[in-house]
Amino acid sequence: MAYTIDRYNNVTLTTVEDGTIDQTTDLKLVGKNYAGYGEIQNENFVFLLENFAGGNAPPKAISGQVWFDSNNSKLKFYDGSQWRTTGGAEISATAPSGLSIGDFWWDTSNEQLYAYNGSDFVLVGPQDAGEGITQMQSRTVRDTTDTARSVIVATVNDEVIFVISGQEFTIDSSDAENAIAGFDVVRQGVTLKNTIDATGGVTSGDQRFWGTASNALKLNGIDASNYITTGGGSTDFTELVNFQNDAGIAIGLGLDLKLFVENDNEGVILNNVGDTLKFRAKQTGTNFNIIEMSPGSVLPGRNNLDTGVNSVNIGASGSEFNNVYATTFTGTATQASALVVGGSARSGNVGSAGTGTPSTVAVRDSSGNLNAVLFQGTATSARYADLAEKYTTSEELPVGTAVAVCVHEDHEVEPAVSSQMCIGVVSAEPAYLMNSDADGQAIGLKGRVPVRVKGPVNKGQAVYAWNDGVCSSVATTGLVGIALETNTDDSEKLVECVLKV
Repeated sequence: MAYTIDRYNNVTLTTVEDGTIDQTTDLKLVGKNYAGYGEIQNENFVFLLENFAGGNAPPKAISGQVWFDSNNSKLKFYDGSQWRTTGGAEISATAPSGLSIGDFWWDTSNEQLYAYNGSDFVLVGPQDAGEGITQMQSRTVRDTTDTARSVIVATVNDEVIFVISGQEFTIDSSDAENAIAGFDVVRQGVTLKNTIDATGGVTSGDQRFWGTASNALKLNGIDASNYITTGGGSTDFTELVNFQNDAGIAIGLGLDLKLFVENDNEGVILNNVGDTLKFRAKQTGTNFNIIEMSPGSVLPGRNNLDTGVNSVNIGASGSEFNNVYATTFTGTATQASALVVGGSARSGNVGSAGTGTPSTVAVRDSSGNLNAVLFQGTATSARYADLAEKYTTSEELPVGTAVAVCVHEDHEVEPAVSSQMCIGVVSAEPAYLMNSDADGQAIGLKGRVPVRVKGPVNKGQAVYAWNDGVCSSVATTGLVGIALETNTDDSEKLVECVLKV
């Protein structure tokens, strides 16, 4: 009589006829009175014990059957259509099919773990593709004060592209494991690679922020406050604004006014439209045209735009022009070919040494000398106290610096040292200045002047050149003068002295 084999759910699996072997499944099912059934039964038990262990899946699996995949060391079960892993993740180089929500897949090509969300695979990690690391990573970096700083680094193929930090700090790059290539100072916010401190916040490499930004602190390394805008806003400039182009700038809707440079170094203001240039100033709320210029004429501007009064001054008392050249002056002049004195016009006269023409005005001769018989008046005193002469120096020296003749061809004197012969001291306010039109500084030669002295000094004590134009009471070959006051301060100060150079 045949055996009817039912599954656990009471569904008939197969019927085994007497004296036969049924191979519907991966187990051999033995019929009644089959000779030698013992070996078959024992093999079946071994298959069950080892869970059909092997590199290939059992070919006649039924749902619920368990198989040990010896190639991947994974225990799997058959769900009625495919083999599923009982624990861990599916392992393959390509995405597997037939997974349920929450199942894992280990991508052997990229060595990454994915989770199935019911329709697609979501990367769990690590966030590296291939051999290089590509990920956003929380990291602790030590600064130069040995303080641990928490940052986020963005890495693409092992290269850190930018760092996010809540604080600004300098990375301790002396430790190779702590250093980050292309970074020294991390700013508060986002810092791109190669934005090192020496560049002043400008990225020296190819890293950039791309896209539309609504605002920026700088443009090409220049503060935004240094730019002129077409709309409203501040018109104040805290630094010099440079237009480094000889073509200059044009102002006005019709580019009416131009400022430019021609012939490489000649500045030009041009009324590009119209034929009048006006220089205007405001006083107590009222606009004044100071000068109006048009081809062939320079006119005084109207003193008041409303009244039309033409009256302006050229120069002022204490702020006079030097020379004014013209073919003809029309009007009242304070100078002429003769000077009216006591109702009589007296002309200028040069004369000769020791002589003078009566009732004339003494004027200088071709050598700049003023000749007269006698100068009457007081000339025995002056406002200041020393006789000085101008000598050239390599740089502007402080008042009171003792100087000596130097060997340099481009200047004449230098700060004196103890081994030099001192010729004088930089004067503050000379009573008489020789060679006043020459280049250089006024060097006091005689009289009383303030002198730079280091160390205590007593009134009546000699002071000598010591070092870099500073004097002391220590005797050297460079005698400068005699102190006219006592000062016990050890530091450098100005001490009034009578010169003995």
